[in-house]
Amino acid sequence: MDIIEKTLSTIGDESRIQKQTSVSGGDINHAFYVQTERQAYFIKTNAGVPSHFFQAEAEGLQTIQQTKTIRVPSVYHYDMPENREPAALVMEWIESGNRNDHAALGHQLAHMHKHTSNSYGYGAPTFVGQLDQPNTWAPSWVDYYRTCRLGAQLDIGISKKRMTNKRRKRMEALMSRLDQYLPAHPEASLLHGDLWGGNYMMDEHGQPVLIDPSILYGDHAFELAFTEVFGGFPADFYNHYQEVFPLPEHYEEIKPLYQLFYLLAHLNMFGESYGPAVDRILKHYTE
Repeated sequence: MDIIEKTLSTIGDESRIQKQTSVSGGDINHAFYVQTERQAYFIKTNAGVPSHFFQAEAEGLQTIQQTKTIRVPSVYHYDMPENREPAALVMEWIESGNRNDHAALGHQLAHMHKHTSNSYGYGAPTFVGQLDQPNTWAPSWVDYYRTCRLGAQLDIGISKKRMTNKRRKRMEALMSRLDQYLPAHPEASLLHGDLWGGNYMMDEHGQPVLIDPSILYGDHAFELAFTEVFGGFPADFYNHYQEVFPLPEHYEEIKPLYQLFYLLAHLNMFGESYGPAVDRILKHYTE
């Protein structure tokens, strides 16, 4: 019995598989559309991943779903492999549509961001792409961002030899003065945490669906800054977002600091092609 049949049996669907097709699921997992006699599923599989790999994604989706603000796929099952054996995440299959309602995406995301916590960060490790994302709860957003975001990427960069002496010195200088730039106590909004163009879709009715979260609670400007890293979303998204949850007046000043985290992660995952963008931001804030 393969991993897909085994997993479907675990959730009580032992009906015959009528169709199984490989679909695009990112660079990390194998992903499949599976139609049984009972229903259709979206199933991700992987082997050799940490035990909490699929748990982090599943719990992120479930947390967003509980806000009742924006659609996410329902989660039916996830494995927590102890010995890096093959594992699966089973979700609702959502048909994609041709109409894109970016106004609804902005509006609904802003309402999701209105769900808040009393602390910053998250109480369990997650992932950014293939990289481990350590998380703790912190009373200050600056403390969380310094330690769990910039500090974690600095450590990875040192281990991967992505940090030149000048780059490392600038990183350490910026981290030491981070409280000069970032708000210590913005609203601790529920954030998707990895919101780029590939991590949302539109369903058959043209309504937005969030996928592949790496959730945390933090400054909502952090989320919006990431949407602008690779070209930005359509104007309707930003206009309707700000009708519900306006960005702070200092957003343009802090946006590069928030984009720095994602550029560091890409530098650590994909190499020096992201180095110049990292260096420009570091130079701007340290010279």
